[in-house]
Amino acid sequence: MIDSPALVVYPQRVKANISAALAMVDSPAVLRPHVKTSKMSEVAALLMAEGVSKFKCATIAEADMLGMAGAKEVLLAYQPVGPKITRLLELVKAYPATRFACLADSIDNATYLNKACAAQNRTLDVFIDLNIGMNRTGISPDRAFVLFVAIRQLPALRFTGLHAYDGHINNADVTLRIKNADEGFAPVMALAARMQAITHQPLTIIAGGTPTFPAHARRKGVECSPGTFVFSDWNYKNGLPDEPFDYAALVITRVVSIIDQHTICLDLGHKSVAAENPLPRVHFLNMPAAQPIAQSEEHLVVKLGDTASISIGDTWYGVPVHICPTVALYEKAYTIENGRMTGHWNVIARNRFINF
Repeated sequence: MIDSPALVVYPQRVKANISAALAMVDSPAVLRPHVKTSKMSEVAALLMAEGVSKFKCATIAEADMLGMAGAKEVLLAYQPVGPKITRLLELVKAYPATRFACLADSIDNATYLNKACAAQNRTLDVFIDLNIGMNRTGISPDRAFVLFVAIRQLPALRFTGLHAYDGHINNADVTLRIKNADEGFAPVMALAARMQAITHQPLTIIAGGTPTFPAHARRKGVECSPGTFVFSDWNYKNGLPDEPFDYAALVITRVVSIIDQHTICLDLGHKSVAAENPLPRVHFLNMPAAQPIAQSEEHLVVKLGDTASISIGDTWYGVPVHICPTVALYEKAYTIENGRMTGHWNVIARNRFINF
């Protein structure tokens, strides 16, 4: 019996989601999944078994996990600063079979990165991070050409391509979502053409996430980087009805107290399901009418029409609104196959450090 709260993963569902993603692109070569959702070596292995060899990640630990897994290419979708530069170069040295790259949106930081690489007699691949509306990181396309010229003059950096994340585009209407993605991506294509006139070779362009996957999957010469698709969650399953991905990870919780005839308490607090969204942060498959009304660190108070049929210890199966930070709350995920617990997968990259 699995103690609660717990994270459970359904490997067959994960495989089905991977197959569905591959069916949306021409080749595994243009799928570069973001591993920030699963943070598990086993999921990376399932992707590689289907021909996927390139990945995206957000942390050094995730990059370390991919190096250990034998990924061919790994993009750290982050501009490394401070000690992260040293740690990234340690990965480059430790996993010579993996080609690592990172993002840059600042000439000052690129210059510092170049100096660190030159000190180790290494050359590092760099993608320019473009801000196409997310307003989080990146340089605007109209300013990126100057950065491109500057990076090409840094001998220890190898300009490789462009990275454009449009996570702000998540319209439920797929036609509108694709239209908005196309409009946001137009400056990227114009910039790439201008750069290619100088490089005389095609650039690698990495674009989008799970919401805009349908838009970027139809582009030639563009790598797609969805992440959440491997597990799916309530937000995307219900907010992106056109996408073919199903729930592959759930949280298990149990009734720990019956407060009154309309209210109960579960052992699913802030520490057990991502808490950055307003309530409800989780929806229950076997109790769809349950309405979360309050949450603290270890408790979730839920309102029901009637608690007469509820017993202490009842097991509930929850779909998180946001699966990615929920996964990071757990050290391991129990695998469920044919209705039985068959083992577990370590959430190895939830740690800030693995080897480096």
